[in-house]
Amino acid sequence: VQLQASGGGLVQAGGSLRLSCAASGHTFSGAAMDWFRQTPGKERELIAHISWNGLSTYYADSVKGRFTISRDNAKNTVYLQMDSLKPEDTGVYYCKLGGADYWGQGTQVTVSS
Repeated sequence: VQLQASGGGLVQAGGSLRLSCAASGHTFSGAAMDWFRQTPGKERELIAHISWNGLSTYYADSVKGRFTISRDNAKNTVYLQMDSLKPEDTGVYYCKLGGADYWGQGTQVTVSS
């Protein structure tokens, strides 16, 4: 299984970014997907989860109401729309296959104040 994350970058506080994670080598449509992030000085944390069919989602309190996870099973891709970004959202964002130890390479998000 290969997961390729992209879409990170530098943005001002209040701005938006959309991360993408393209999957290959696995039956993507049958798997839940997660987004994690690792911020400086903290452990990697789960911030969003989406079920295989997109009908169930979970968000960490720190991003609830600002981030939206979605997926396109036809494109084997999961997305993370990040709005109203804050400097504390700065970190490396990873996608992960739900229930399995397969991770994308991470994409850096930097939010300036």
